[in-house]
Amino acid sequence: MNYDLAALLPKAGAVAMDTGKLLLAQQQEGTFEIKAKGDDSPVTSADFAASQLIVTRLSQLTPDIPVLTEEALKPWAERQTWQRYWLVDPLDGTQEFIYGSGDFAVSIALMEHNQPVLGVIYWPDKGALYSAGKGLGATRQRAGVTEPIRVNKLQKPEQGPLTIALSRRQPVDRVLSQMAVGERQTHALHTGSCALKSCLVAEGAADCFLRVGITGEWDTAAAQILVEEAGGQLVSVDFEPIRYNQTDDLTNPDFLVLGDPSVPWQDIFPKSP
Repeated sequence: MNYDLAALLPKAGAVAMDTGKLLLAQQQEGTFEIKAKGDDSPVTSADFAASQLIVTRLSQLTPDIPVLTEEALKPWAERQTWQRYWLVDPLDGTQEFIYGSGDFAVSIALMEHNQPVLGVIYWPDKGALYSAGKGLGATRQRAGVTEPIRVNKLQKPEQGPLTIALSRRQPVDRVLSQMAVGERQTHALHTGSCALKSCLVAEGAADCFLRVGITGEWDTAAAQILVEEAGGQLVSVDFEPIRYNQTDDLTNPDFLVLGDPSVPWQDIFPKSP
């Protein structure tokens, strides 16, 4: 079955928003339990509740499209033949959620031939829904108003100041040590999850975001289509495309989210020797 991305986009957005409301209620009520995953990172009962809600709703919306979420993984033998599937992070920013911060999000992407063609990211704390579809552009919906978003265009791409999206608990110097900014001024803009930092780049509030460390394919799929449709790019630190559903391993390489394409990003983020 072929789907109209423009018609599907608001429906996927509604699923993300309803999931975000569930998460926000559980956080405010403190009605969630915390456990440790195999890598010692935390997972909560809210993660699983959000995952279950999304799987149920997306399965009703598109019965013929499988759903792959961080909390409901499928074996490689099953998913290697998928031509189209949903790739979901039910709760991006679990640690921020546990801390009581509002810096967490719901990310939902539709994949076709292992590339994102539709993505929605909902920021419950801000009531902001970011949406994008291939060829449809990127938008932000907030307080009942939907408006297009674009990456920030620097007046002086070769030397203008850069705003860098960072985690609240990430030292600025650690990121700057991996950048060749020269005489450029730099400013830090702090938020929590990978998805939200990508949203900041997509809407032009930040110019770039460097992620070093383990992430899953669900962390980048919706963000990638959002940033691309806003005029930017999401690539590995070696400036190679992010690949999806290619092996049993669903982890990403270290990656960059970059805004204004006229900025010499490969000079600012030199490739690893």
